[in-house]
Amino acid sequence: MKKIKILYEDKDILVIDKPSGISVHPDGKSKEKTITDWVLKKYPKMKNVGEPIFFEEKEIKRPGIVHRLDRDTSGVLVLAKNQKAYEFLKNQFKNREVKKTYNAIVSGWVKNDHGIINKPIGRSPSDFRRRLAGRGARGELREAVTEYKVLKRFEMEPHKIFSHCALPGVPGGTLAQKKSYEVPLKFTFLEVKPKTGRTHQIRVHMKYLNHPVACDSLYDPKGFCLKDIGRLALHAKSIEFKDLKGKIIKIESNLPKEFKKYLK
Repeated sequence: MKKIKILYEDKDILVIDKPSGISVHPDGKSKEKTITDWVLKKYPKMKNVGEPIFFEEKEIKRPGIVHRLDRDTSGVLVLAKNQKAYEFLKNQFKNREVKKTYNAIVSGWVKNDHGIINKPIGRSPSDFRRRLAGRGARGELREAVTEYKVLKRFEMEPHKIFSHCALPGVPGGTLAQKKSYEVPLKFTFLEVKPKTGRTHQIRVHMKYLNHPVACDSLYDPKGFCLKDIGRLALHAKSIEFKDLKGKIIKIESNLPKEFKKYLK
């Protein structure tokens, strides 16, 4: 497992810098190490903090985990070290008192310098793994609001890009199957602030805008990926919440080096 960096810690709360490529908790199938494994090893007293989830009738421990990041998303992740802190933090997330900021690189040039996407999210009718905003969404449609701001628009030459069929670990091809392109492709670097906390919210809303997150093999399987990124181009930059004494705590994660070059 990659090294886990602790960004903040007190007697109640732990904030870590989650690397990309690591799931927060087990899915009941894969034997890959997860953040949960790291927590149980380093903080065994957190074993029974929070609530377990059930996957195919198996109970999966989620020690102290009050929210989650997708496997390939990096950045700030908050955990509770005791049940009191868990309930306290969980209520802040539920009441939308937690402020979250992400950085994302998306395909194409986003037209407006800033905007708000207010579109409820439901399930995809064709793929149980996916969520969908707008027409065609199934099941309960849950309110979802995402604010974004353009930090930079840029172009990349074809030799610095490959298609998703060439992504390592993604079925359907190898790096040798890289496509060639005649013109530079456009991308936008964004600051994104989700006001709600729906599953895959940023990824779904950017797909809705026709500017999917770069390297997103689930929501844009035929899209393009920057070679220097090579994974979902989404990073949880900062989070702001109250500790149990009511003090506002803001924690930031440094932008990964593979992202920094695109902000120069």
